[in-house]
Amino acid sequence: MNQDKDNKTQNGTKPLDGIRVLEYGIFHAGPGASAILSDLGAEVIKIETKAGDPLRGWVDAGNISFQLPHDRNLMFDYSNRGKRGIILDIGQEKGRNIFNQLLKDSDVFVTNLRKSTKIKKGLDYTKISEINPKIIYASVSGFGPEGPVCDMGAYDPLGQAKSGMMFAANSMMPSLIHLAVLDQSTAIAASHAILTALLARERFGTGQEVHVSLYSTGIWLMSANIMANSLARFGTLSGVLDREHNSPLRNCFCSKDGKWVMGVHHPPERYWEPLCRAAGQEHLIDDSRFCDEEKRRENCAELVEIFDKVFATKMLDEWMELFVEHGLMFCPIQNFEDVLVDPQALENEYITDFQHPDLGNIKIPGYPVHFSDYSAGMDKTAPTLGEHTDEILQEMGFSDKEIQNLREEKVI
Repeated sequence: MNQDKDNKTQNGTKPLDGIRVLEYGIFHAGPGASAILSDLGAEVIKIETKAGDPLRGWVDAGNISFQLPHDRNLMFDYSNRGKRGIILDIGQEKGRNIFNQLLKDSDVFVTNLRKSTKIKKGLDYTKISEINPKIIYASVSGFGPEGPVCDMGAYDPLGQAKSGMMFAANSMMPSLIHLAVLDQSTAIAASHAILTALLARERFGTGQEVHVSLYSTGIWLMSANIMANSLARFGTLSGVLDREHNSPLRNCFCSKDGKWVMGVHHPPERYWEPLCRAAGQEHLIDDSRFCDEEKRRENCAELVEIFDKVFATKMLDEWMELFVEHGLMFCPIQNFEDVLVDPQALENEYITDFQHPDLGNIKIPGYPVHFSDYSAGMDKTAPTLGEHTDEILQEMGFSDKEIQNLREEKVI
């Protein structure tokens, strides 16, 4: 890490310093947006009931365990990193008054409760904007603010199902992209919307509501596939790109050491000859079966079979040297363990060290954007349930006696 970056990190200067976010949300898609804002320096206060965000109790997803020592939870830590937590019963008058006071001092309010629940709790935009007209109100839902299923709850796999994503994974059978990929994409989209609304408020002086859904984000992610189907003149496109019907210039191959590599080259005519030369198959350059893209498409299965045998003759590192030498764009197909130790990821701090209170030093994803004048990224883990309740109330001017009374009355 260079010295300038060290200094910025030590100074703690982040682009959203001074922005306060109030969150009343559960699971990831909504709270994940607040966590991103926290990475950028915003102060995020997470309100929970005494039962806590249900994500705290989610111990596994299939064969993946979220349980950490001391009753901590990996997904909750990830979704709520950097926040301060308060237990607050907004159904009681005193609790609602505290909530309203926090809201008046906030720039952003984030929630992902169902439409009917927000109205029932008085957390809809109409009610919130009455208290703070300049608030940026960010709502995250399953399927959008209107329509026949606008009040239906949803999780990541349901958004993938409805948006077509489950048919984008190279299979005729629906396939789930694991884990929380659409949840995180929705959180990114929501943070993008919030930042845009904050800029608009800075320019024009007005608050507003922004609404993002799992469904809208899934469709956005699948834009190319959906547009291709929209423009298809003969039937629909499955999106399946099996190896036997995919050019060697846009395909994956297994090397001698059992490691896979992926290549993508456009326009194909430019790269056909370099590929043949790198593979030691110069005789294929002018072969009548493969001499142009149309012929290669007609005889694709035969051509892929030839290259399968060729790729099996050398180790991945040997192939990578040849690809660089010939100006070809191939990349090793890495698993998640590979990514954690990838020099490219480490050098750019896409993977970074973090001192976890229970696990010690661990590797985590870093913030994906480099700022020339600011730092960004995770500074602390998620709060334990109600961890900062007293601290926040003291900052608001409550005395120790008043806080004790609120606790006895089960407001906090």
